[in-house]
Amino acid sequence: MHQNRTHYPQKKAQMYQQLQELPKKYNVIALVRMEKVRSSQLLPLRKKFKGEVEILSIKDKVAQKALVGLKIPSVEKMLDKLVGQCVLMFTNMSPFKLNILLGKNKIMLPARGGDVASIDVVIKAGNTGITPGPILTDFKEAGITTKIDQGTIWITKDSTPAKKGGVISAKLATLLSKLDVKPVEAGISLDTAIADGVLYAKDEMIIDVEKYRKAFAQAHQEALSLSIEIGYVTKENIIPLLSKASQGARSLAIEAGYLTDETKKQVLQKAHAQARALAAKAKNYSPE
Repeated sequence: MHQNRTHYPQKKAQMYQQLQELPKKYNVIALVRMEKVRSSQLLPLRKKFKGEVEILSIKDKVAQKALVGLKIPSVEKMLDKLVGQCVLMFTNMSPFKLNILLGKNKIMLPARGGDVASIDVVIKAGNTGITPGPILTDFKEAGITTKIDQGTIWITKDSTPAKKGGVISAKLATLLSKLDVKPVEAGISLDTAIADGVLYAKDEMIIDVEKYRKAFAQAHQEALSLSIEIGYVTKENIIPLLSKASQGARSLAIEAGYLTDETKKQVLQKAHAQARALAAKAKNYSPE
């Protein structure tokens, strides 16, 4: 029925035009699947990455049609994943860096039934501002003690209706929402990305930054220790290297009894100790 259509809705036409232009402006196209992502997570990211990342919510059919004609290397493999609700990100930063930054920009969200609490859910004592009614039963089931005062529900003491890692029921999620408690930490991760014609899968873009930081720190320390041990001078090791050489020279001078301003005290102490030891041996000596 739509095979001969010549006119398209303005939003779809605008989206098609953007999808034709943005891949020419940026080196990286990244795909985010929205099945486990809420639209409210995108707004702070748009502000955070303004000027660096352009985020475009798309219609799968429009995106497939717009991108297929651009002849971008590997784009045909990404087209297979452009199904359902998706977001495309266009940027010149590497997909690895983008994925790390997305991981750092997590936000707290209201819970839905079946969500897992990211934190211990603590409800503070005080006035909820909620009018008494059937909701009192929800408070009771959640283990939150209440009282009615001046026409509103008051929580009488701090309560923890859900622990970190616990599953939040639908009733509790509704109650927490009314109390403006957001117990679910949520972030966004890339599903697929094309960078300079190379397609990267989700697992290939996950980098354990802390693991690599520790590995580099260990490698640096081992290299520094080796260079000091073999006496290889660099700007990083010159101070500990000179300190080691100074200590070695000092120890050698004391051992050899060589007097300097720095060693005379230790040399005399050593000589005195040796003399006392010799005197003690002589005192106890008796010829056979």
